[in-house]
Amino acid sequence: MTLTPSSRSLWVFGGIGALLGLGYFDSKAFPPGIEPLLTPLCAYQPMSTDDAGRHENAGQDVIAVDADDTKQELVNRLDAHTDDGIRHRAFTCLVFDDDGRILLAQRSPDKRLWDTHWDGTVASHPVDGQSQVDATIQRLEEELGITPDQYGEVELTDRFEYKRYYENAGVEWEVCAVLQVTLTDMTLDPDEEEIAGLLWADYDHLHDHPEWYRQLRLCPWFEIAMRRDFATQ
Repeated sequence: MTLTPSSRSLWVFGGIGALLGLGYFDSKAFPPGIEPLLTPLCAYQPMSTDDAGRHENAGQDVIAVDADDTKQELVNRLDAHTDDGIRHRAFTCLVFDDDGRILLAQRSPDKRLWDTHWDGTVASHPVDGQSQVDATIQRLEEELGITPDQYGEVELTDRFEYKRYYENAGVEWEVCAVLQVTLTDMTLDPDEEEIAGLLWADYDHLHDHPEWYRQLRLCPWFEIAMRRDFATQ
């Protein structure tokens, strides 16, 4: 499904979370007649312990690192996110438009950690031997259909370590690089297995007025990245 912005200043699609508690986005709420462009995923079951062992992550590796993001070894991705976790290399990419809006992406209900939370915009792990920039370019195309001709430079703007537990499902313990791109072509072709919804939000307003956005349930790594981004401005 390819999405292009209409003549209105706001366009949005998504699941149930995209229809509730959106607060302020530009000067408009939902325009009359706007409809979700993806089928809402309303009912799902949390992953059980048995399911976790069969999860696709069980067959993948991530790069374990020290506090300086120096490679230590390859570790199983599921092991890195289970119990107390293993510190590993990760990245998040913030996608903007020329009007100072950030593209928020709702994580699929099938995600093991932070399912249905809103990210800004994609996050993942580079494979062994892959740079953060190359990994970002790859994930932008795989998750959102955004190709390199739709933006200029991929800027590496920050790096931080964090550790957060998610309910009883697992943990993120990452040294997370932050990258940013600004789109010149707003066409999107999201992967519905990865993305449950998308919306554009005014970046300054999102940071300055979090009370307007509580029902979005932002991913912790994005909240940290955004807070640090504004602290350096």
